[in-house]
Amino acid sequence: MSLRTDELDYELPPRLIACRPAEPRDSARLMVLSRSEPDRMEHRTVAELPALLEPGDLLVRNRTWVHPARLSARRTDTGGRVEGLYLDQCDPPDRWLAMLKSNGRLRAGTSIEFLDAHGAETGVTATLEAKLDDHWRLAIDASTIDPKNAAAALERVGATPLPPYIARRRHSEGIDIPDEADRAWYRTIDALPAMNARGSVAAPTAGLHFTEQLLERIDSMGVRRADVLLHVGMGTFKPIETATVGEHPMHTERYAVSADAVAKLRQAHAQDRRIIAVGTTSARTLESLPLDLSAIKEGVESETSILIEPGHAWRHAGALLTNFHLPRSTLLAMVAALLPEGIDRLRSHYGEAIARGYRFYSYGDAMLILP
Repeated sequence: MSLRTDELDYELPPRLIACRPAEPRDSARLMVLSRSEPDRMEHRTVAELPALLEPGDLLVRNRTWVHPARLSARRTDTGGRVEGLYLDQCDPPDRWLAMLKSNGRLRAGTSIEFLDAHGAETGVTATLEAKLDDHWRLAIDASTIDPKNAAAALERVGATPLPPYIARRRHSEGIDIPDEADRAWYRTIDALPAMNARGSVAAPTAGLHFTEQLLERIDSMGVRRADVLLHVGMGTFKPIETATVGEHPMHTERYAVSADAVAKLRQAHAQDRRIIAVGTTSARTLESLPLDLSAIKEGVESETSILIEPGHAWRHAGALLTNFHLPRSTLLAMVAALLPEGIDRLRSHYGEAIARGYRFYSYGDAMLILP
């Protein structure tokens, strides 16, 4: 039976929504749990992660690049403000897909000029060509920018796509942080370079906690690492609005797993080593692979719409490093699926985290669930 959506509710004091990451990154707090030991709970920091790992463990991280995908523009006819989010590039490549909103009604044929992260004019223009479900197809004026190189174009006209709850908390507290700081914070330290249009509109947030020094310490103790790519889409944060989790129309995201990563996964299984997913995006990628990896010789590039909730038969990820997630989210349901006691135990741990003042969400603290 599918989990009831209301079981994913909990109350979070707004003061616990993190407005900025811990500095240094690995100084974030870490709640340590165990799937097989219900009474185990430790309160550490991410910097202590090497003490919780074992030689031979396989640590799987998502190294996707986060585009400066938040768009701000003004209508060239009325001067009205338009806000939005870049989603993807079409064919031909001078067509972009974006979610847009404005105080006035947007219509096909409307022309807009993009503003930069500081609200200054860029001279880059586009025309709203067609409405497609909840987003628009834009025709980019190639005389004002090279739309084919979407990654470079977004560096000029985009801003960091922070989740709205961070912006709201900052506004309510009067906190002003420049976009340059968020561009440095809201990505992993070794994110792979953007492959033009391919990238994420949200960060794989568990990976934000790693520093170069922490990775060096992990490597030195014999922990193996495998990289995957899952390009995070807006659907990740879409709240569940159906009565049960299983009824939720799950979003689709692109992922890639190299032949080297598949080989490391096969070896970990053969040697009965622990496979630790860094973040729900890494876990989602791993669980999208078949149980039998022997037929995969050249790696995998595909799409996934997998929905993971309690009752899921885990194929590869046996442990998880993750942040604290929003109520009524598929991410919360996924984490609950890793615990034998499911959502009841997870809600209890979240209550403990709130009582102890853990920082929540994208810039917040972390939880490690061991086998």
